[in-house]
Amino acid sequence: MKTIKDIEAKRDAILEQMRQIRSIRQGTVNEQYLKVRHKGKKEPVLRGPYHVITRKEGKKTVSERLTDPAELERARRDVEAHKHFVSLCREFERLTEQLGELERASGSLDVEKKRRKSRSNRTGK
Repeated sequence: MKTIKDIEAKRDAILEQMRQIRSIRQGTVNEQYLKVRHKGKKEPVLRGPYHVITRKEGKKTVSERLTDPAELERARRDVEAHKHFVSLCREFERLTEQLGELERASGSLDVEKKRRKSRSNRTGK
């Protein structure tokens, strides 16, 4: 069974990992091929690959073509960093739930109980 200190240490480690992430980008990097017709040929020829980063903004899909190899590599790293960030958030959430359950079970939450006023302290009597 995990202790409260173990969970807090893991949460701190996750926060430190999140701090280390310098750049993220939502979306996916895809290869796009276009069909191009050539003069005198019946069937179109596939041209590509063209690399595109695609993400959702509301109900719309937004795409951006990545023409520079360095830009493509940066986009791939940023997308992977975003996936890692999301997994860290989920793990932090899971650990925080466990921490709350342990604290509730052990009664270590500092919740002050309401105390009844004695009759002498009541006003109007």
